[in-house]
Amino acid sequence: MKVGDRISVKESIKVFNHPNHKGEAFDIQGLEGEIVAVITEWHGRPISPNYPFQIQLGEKFKVHLGDHEIEIIS
Repeated sequence: MKVGDRISVKESIKVFNHPNHKGEAFDIQGLEGEIVAVITEWHGRPISPNYPFQIQLGEKFKVHLGDHEIEIIS
């Protein structure tokens, strides 16, 4: 998976920071978005984060997910 790939969230994940559902649980399963960053380093040092993919889901919502939670769509 790389920056620019279109993805779909394949697992049930509840978030509480979605801009249209502030403070309440919102399941992002099935939402589609785009990988905007793959986090592999911090301040020049290599890291191995649990959720390295930064995904843009909608105009104002980004989330960090792991490869086990997303799938590439065509």
